[in-house]
Amino acid sequence: MSEARIPPSPTPDPSTRAFWEGARNGQLLIGRNTQTGRVHYPPRPVCPFDDEGTVELVPASGRATLYTFSITRAKTPYVVAYAELEEGPRVLTNIVDCDFAALRIGQALRLTFIETEGGQPLPVFTPA
Repeated sequence: MSEARIPPSPTPDPSTRAFWEGARNGQLLIGRNTQTGRVHYPPRPVCPFDDEGTVELVPASGRATLYTFSITRAKTPYVVAYAELEEGPRVLTNIVDCDFAALRIGQALRLTFIETEGGQPLPVFTPA
């Protein structure tokens, strides 16, 4: 396990404010089309699949599978990965609190949060 990297703070705008509020409340919010039920990430006001229905924000379960990853060997190494949420969407994220050499494609992950430079919680994943 490596020294923890502290990422820069996000800059919320009106379209992402609810997502970051959800993170403050310990939730990873995804978008769901109210008519079709299709979910997407990152959440946005318009469904990327069709223009039917409206988009609502719903909390993800926090369970995911490691889809792919890369270890960035900077001054403070960290893992950049895609986690496939149990609900379907893939999330570009970091994997934290783990032995980088033990990571394997397909392994179970769970949601956790780390603080950014400005204190905003950031959703990331750790091995389950």
